[in-house]
Amino acid sequence: MKSLAVLLASTAVSVLAVHVPPFFYQDESPLNAPDIKVPVQLGVMSRCPDALLCESRFNEVLEKVVDKVDLSLVYVAKIDKSQPDFGVWCLHGPEECAGNVQQLCVHKYAPFENFWEFVKCQNYQGRENIGTPDVALKCAEAAGIDWEASGAGQCAGADGSGKASEGVTLLRESTVLGHALGITKSCTVLISGRAVCVHDGTWKNCENGHTVTDFVRQIEEEYDQLNQN
Repeated sequence: MKSLAVLLASTAVSVLAVHVPPFFYQDESPLNAPDIKVPVQLGVMSRCPDALLCESRFNEVLEKVVDKVDLSLVYVAKIDKSQPDFGVWCLHGPEECAGNVQQLCVHKYAPFENFWEFVKCQNYQGRENIGTPDVALKCAEAAGIDWEASGAGQCAGADGSGKASEGVTLLRESTVLGHALGITKSCTVLISGRAVCVHDGTWKNCENGHTVTDFVRQIEEEYDQLNQN
């Protein structure tokens, strides 16, 4: 009987070994959670000289903390249904509205690195040319963006006009967001939704500084705060 009991016990262990799935320990430690990036928004007008200066400054900032930020552009404009094509009034004219749309569409459909190269390319062409179809198409190519296949072209207009319906909707949404955030000046720098600096002819309201080093420091401090364990 003892031998039979041992045999049955051994058989039961073997069956369990075959049919019971192994237990996997899943480490849900915060150490393995993805880092939270710092939301940085630049309130801009695509043809505004202050915006171009601000974007140039942040190009240097990104070189140091690009892996710690989620940067986007919010466009300073006014909803005005009487305006043709866009239903939005832009300070530097409808060409600026088109430039805003082009950038919004590229931001939506291209990786950030390509988007930022697109913006830099447009700025390099001179602010009076931002928003023109030929510059949009030229800069898309220079930034490695397939205008048609990526979705940016359908969003902004296959001809680069910036007047396609999806892009116009993005512009209206961005304009509303800018108002909700209290952005009235181009360029306004926001970190985690807080305005920390403005460039309007000169740097203003920059309590914690406005140099590349100052912005990097503020971003790194916010990053550390967001990712405390």
